[in-house]
Amino acid sequence: MRRTTAITVACMTAAALTVTACGRSSDTGGTSAGQTGAAVSTGAAKGTITMWAMGAEGDKLPELAKDFEAANPGVKINVTAIPWDSAHDKFTTAITANKTPDLAMVGTTWMGEFAGLGALDPTPAQIDKSVFFDGAQKTTEVNGTSYGIPWYVETRVLFYRSDLAKKAGYDAAPTDQAGLKEMAKAMQTKAGAKWGIGLQAGGTGSWQTLMPFAWSNGADLTKDGGKAYNFDSPQVLEATKYYQSFFTDGISDKAAPATPTTEPDFASGKVPMFISGPWMMSAVEKVGGAGFKDKYNVAPIPAGSAGSSSFVGGSNLAVFKNTQNRDTAWKFVQWLADPKVQAKWYSLSTDLPSVKSAWQDPALAADKKLAVFGKQLETAKAPPSFSTWEQVVNQFDTELEKVTKTGSDPAAALKTVQQQADSIGTGQ
Repeated sequence: MRRTTAITVACMTAAALTVTACGRSSDTGGTSAGQTGAAVSTGAAKGTITMWAMGAEGDKLPELAKDFEAANPGVKINVTAIPWDSAHDKFTTAITANKTPDLAMVGTTWMGEFAGLGALDPTPAQIDKSVFFDGAQKTTEVNGTSYGIPWYVETRVLFYRSDLAKKAGYDAAPTDQAGLKEMAKAMQTKAGAKWGIGLQAGGTGSWQTLMPFAWSNGADLTKDGGKAYNFDSPQVLEATKYYQSFFTDGISDKAAPATPTTEPDFASGKVPMFISGPWMMSAVEKVGGAGFKDKYNVAPIPAGSAGSSSFVGGSNLAVFKNTQNRDTAWKFVQWLADPKVQAKWYSLSTDLPSVKSAWQDPALAADKKLAVFGKQLETAKAPPSFSTWEQVVNQFDTELEKVTKTGSDPAAALKTVQQQADSIGTGQ
């Protein structure tokens, strides 16, 4: 799933979705492999649908939905905005009570759980999955069946103060992991930074900062043909040791405050590097003030043995099986994936498009910093779509905090995580 606070037009064009008739192969439960949703009818959309959306997306979507209503006279899109912090419980309660909306914005790490409960409608075959970033598309898939589409995406890259990097002897960010650590140290010794790089010292969501290093080493969080968790692999262990070394060597702050101070620390030069998503660009520029955008840059995650990879997040669009207006729900989903609509949505929300061709729009193509995110999305990866992921990853975050703050043995920590994961299971 993406951050908890967001920063972030007519019928579907053939460039985004192609239409071919196909019926549903089966309807035997939420996670049967290979299901295909029944074809959506042709022609204009009809009737009323209700959609749930979280955060700023819920506030801004009604404005965009007016274009769909204008192109489909008589259609009404009722958007209900709900807070991120209560969204998960609201969804599970609605699923249990069979009172779900027609469609919804769904966090990527919730897909396995909701599909496992049999609540989601499989994606119709006429939606061309190849138009989306591969890592994002995989977040919609549970046991080989796609349930929805990626709506918008985000990934994490390296933010660094380019002006301070020059003082440290660097004209550009390093391209490998060893170079990142050397540059972070030089930021302290030569550029006057208190901490070389801000890394999350465990706690909720810290796995999202660690895993880019592991994926860049070739890590796979599943094994046995994708049927089991795989936390204690050599690649994850190597990344965890590397991550720990920033704290044991005094390059990152193991006692960083629970409430992040990333923006002011970055603007002041106290912490001149960190890893985060695209919403942080406007955040640091606001704190840094006039001209600050010329004092920093972004770069891909420094490569490991398998290249450069990162975490892909964002949110998906899913249609619920209980919908009373399935065709219009899916037509709205299809429309939201049109490249032109995606580009307009970016202008309204700054949510990055999930459709690759939308990145050719001048509003995105002209921004060199955004281009780095677009390039990183080509290799970014998502966690497994197991329904128990949220439960299991909490243990990962807990053990990582012990590794960073108390110097616990990374191998023992990952063994504990693996044992817990094996005990909980995948939920399949």
